[in-house]
Amino acid sequence: MTRISTRPCSFRTSEMLRQGGVHPVLARLYASRGLTDTRELSSELAALMAPSGLRHIDAAAVFLADSIAAGKKMTIVADYDCDGATACATALRGLRAMGATVDYIVPNRFEYGYGLTPEIVELTAREKAPDIIITVDNGIASIDGVAEANRRGIEVVVTDHHLPADTLPAARVIVNPNQPECGFPSKNLAGVGVVFYVLLALRAEMRRRGIFDAQTQPKLDSLLDLVALGTVADVVRLDPNNRILVAQGIKRMRAGRMHPGVAALFRVAGREARSASPFDLGFALGPRLNAAGRLDDMSLGIECLVTDDEGRAWAIAQQLNEINLKRREIEAEMQDAALLHLDAWQPADSSTISVFDAGWHQGVIGIVASRLKEKFFRPTITFAPGADGWIKGSGRSIPGFHLRDALDLVSKRAPSLIDKFGGHAMAAGLTLRADAFDAFSEAFEAVGKAWLSEAQLERVIETDGPLEDAYYTTQFIELVDGQVWGQGFAPPVFCDEFRVISQRILKERHLKLLLERNGHRYDAIWFGHTASLGERARVAFRLDANEYNGVTKVQLMVEHAEPL
Repeated sequence: MTRISTRPCSFRTSEMLRQGGVHPVLARLYASRGLTDTRELSSELAALMAPSGLRHIDAAAVFLADSIAAGKKMTIVADYDCDGATACATALRGLRAMGATVDYIVPNRFEYGYGLTPEIVELTAREKAPDIIITVDNGIASIDGVAEANRRGIEVVVTDHHLPADTLPAARVIVNPNQPECGFPSKNLAGVGVVFYVLLALRAEMRRRGIFDAQTQPKLDSLLDLVALGTVADVVRLDPNNRILVAQGIKRMRAGRMHPGVAALFRVAGREARSASPFDLGFALGPRLNAAGRLDDMSLGIECLVTDDEGRAWAIAQQLNEINLKRREIEAEMQDAALLHLDAWQPADSSTISVFDAGWHQGVIGIVASRLKEKFFRPTITFAPGADGWIKGSGRSIPGFHLRDALDLVSKRAPSLIDKFGGHAMAAGLTLRADAFDAFSEAFEAVGKAWLSEAQLERVIETDGPLEDAYYTTQFIELVDGQVWGQGFAPPVFCDEFRVISQRILKERHLKLLLERNGHRYDAIWFGHTASLGERARVAFRLDANEYNGVTKVQLMVEHAEPL
């Protein structure tokens, strides 16, 4: 079931924002998203929260500055998704700019699993012989791996944003806004955001030591295109601090001041960097980078972001595009198989979905989980075979169901079921024995039944209510597109009642509509939907500027519609 609702909005707050100079519609949109002060709208770097709020960041800066001065060898161990790749490229470029001897290694996820495992430490020691390992976007759960590094005399700096377990690894220093007793106001930094903050603190420490001054210090803002890409692609909440990082990165992209790899990804995705948006980063660039880690080896994605050679960047971007096309094919096949598995599945009887197929590819199960979650609106975990009788699961959740906490509860109730797990509220991963799948499904469903009410299992399209006639314009669309929207700061969806003048099915897949309201007519399209509407409908829609034969017209992108 899907229903349309309108976000509550404090008239007083929106009026205050409007009096502070904010456009009246934007004032209403911001107020209903919890923004209360025009200062939170600042996208200037000066408004960023200070690094000093991050627990142990000063210790990390001192340790890294000492290590650079002593000529120590560093190796970055990255995660294999877009956040991990951008974090690795950011760390590599930033540390090199400050004089560090630093290299990176990306373990193949299919051989070595996730995080800094003892096997990865052994591989890193053998191939890179570092004095120091720096983890990016992983490491908070790597208790055994850090112990192995310590045993070998390698010091470990953990930079991560994932939620920690009860025990922390015995690293030399840990920077993670989600570690216990960290008072940093934004818990939503992505892995790349944490690394960027570590670099800011390191640069400040090196200034204190007189190594740089304000004129000679490396320009870290040149890394913000990478920070923005990783932050959006990792779907972390765009709180005011993350919105500054993303806005600054997008501003650089629009001005053409980005790394060759980022420019090449725009080009290969057929997107215009000069009108870059968070949507482009999340749905065009991010998936192409992620595809390498899913099907192949993420070192290709990282090389795209660390090369300064435009030709090389373009060649890699084309390879990444090919891998992404292959990923889409595999994903479509897996999705068809998943729907067959779920043929007999009754949404009315179930609060969760768990599916396993022996033919599935473990690099793509997360995307399939995401698609099934969208379709059925249930917390979903899809499993693929791992090595030697193990299966690997990747889960996606719905609002109000904390996936990592749910897995934690399953493992506490049945300690032998899950081998290992980790993640966030909305996404998590785990490993089980293949023969434990049925028992896990039952235990997971029991948590779902206990935690989720019927109302939570209804998909709600949250809207911003009606839009005044005067704002159905391309100028207003430009104004809206100029803001940073994303996870936790949802792009505007308006809602109103329209008369349906005409409707036809386009390419057998989409519904093309002509809608009328107050004597004004609007073209509209409802993608992926073919059932016709009655004469009148309540429509939830986004505004889109549609260019056709050189003429730009306002088009309504239908999110959902209910006949009246």
